[in-house]
Amino acid sequence: MTLLPRTCHNVAMASCNTDIPDELREPLLWAALPHVPFDGWSKKILTLAALDLKIDPGLADLAFPDGANDMLDMLALSQDQKMVQACSDKILRNLKIREKITLLVRSRIEAEHDIREAVRRAMTHLALPGNMALGLKIIGRTVDLMWKTIHDPSTDFNYYTKRISLSGVYSATLLYWLNDESEDYTETWEFLDRRIANVMQFEKTKAQFKGMTGKLPNIWQNISGLRYPPKI
Repeated sequence: MTLLPRTCHNVAMASCNTDIPDELREPLLWAALPHVPFDGWSKKILTLAALDLKIDPGLADLAFPDGANDMLDMLALSQDQKMVQACSDKILRNLKIREKITLLVRSRIEAEHDIREAVRRAMTHLALPGNMALGLKIIGRTVDLMWKTIHDPSTDFNYYTKRISLSGVYSATLLYWLNDESEDYTETWEFLDRRIANVMQFEKTKAQFKGMTGKLPNIWQNISGLRYPPKI
């Protein structure tokens, strides 16, 4: 899904379609984004977008029943798709895991370049108590897609720890980027490299610990033996 502007003619033609709200979702989101820096992620931007497209604001409400939250969810899905398109199997094939994940995080953040202020306002919006669940959903979905894009085979405990770790890396790097004034965001990418290095060290330590646990004695069995000496 890409956010491509549609002409008012296309919107007018959509009025003949019984699925009007679905047809209007993409142009409404596109039209709303310029208003976000001034009015935040609010119902007002949806109304303004409808007025810009010369359509009934009531139809906009039908297109996005949950207002700004629905719009943010759709935007995140679109940006996720841009990330995947920028990191095809052909590009990732010969990279190490660390390099693949770094490229995916960077590509996901670079997808936000043209809407940086809208993303900044989104972070504030999603930090509100009533919106935190949506924020967690969006981050979790993005990070899960990163691991799936590199065809990571992890299951069980590893499946969850990798996603939790990468969620922290991605969130921290995005926040750093939003305040980075360095040329070409070089400080952000250096920050990302350091955070990825920390995660890889954690995974290495975890693997070593897992290998050690198989060699450790069964402490509970030994304690049991102390309390209840084996019969001779």
